[in-house]
Amino acid sequence: MATETESTPKTLPIGPDENVQYPCKVQYCGECSMPFEYCEYYTNFAKCKEWLEKNLPDMFSEIYLKNESTSNQGEGDCDNEQTKKKTKRGGKALLKPKKKDVSEKLVKLARSNRGKKKYVTVVMGLSSFDIDLKDASKFFASRFACGSSVTGADEIVIQGDVKDDLWDVIPEKWGDIDEDFIEDLGDIKK
Repeated sequence: MATETESTPKTLPIGPDENVQYPCKVQYCGECSMPFEYCEYYTNFAKCKEWLEKNLPDMFSEIYLKNESTSNQGEGDCDNEQTKKKTKRGGKALLKPKKKDVSEKLVKLARSNRGKKKYVTVVMGLSSFDIDLKDASKFFASRFACGSSVTGADEIVIQGDVKDDLWDVIPEKWGDIDEDFIEDLGDIKK
């Protein structure tokens, strides 16, 4: 049978630690506004390092140069910062979509069923003409008095069946898009 001293866990000391000077002074990064120890979790860690190196070089050498020398001694060259892949906070939403090489410039219009009698119009291919999709979405929303949003890398969804009106509106607003560059895909299912 175990004795009472073995079964009870050790308790932490009550009160302040004698080795620490209170109140603690914490310095914050001017780029991400977090303490320096947490800058590595910020999405733009490189900018935080540049800011720290420029504004507080003593703190930079204390934090990062010591860490790099100790990590390189223990693990070798396989864990360099360039070879490490870091995920950004927020997951894939922060990644910018890669531009596709579009050999042909074409705007595609389609109508999708959203219920029994309700439709949405899908516009694809405007980014191949270097048109800002967010601005185009706002233009369509104000022009047709309806909701409009950017849903994909190269896709705008307009609430309502306005596909026939878009044949006139798109060439009128953007002169470099002729009616020959607009294609009707008909009804599609989402």
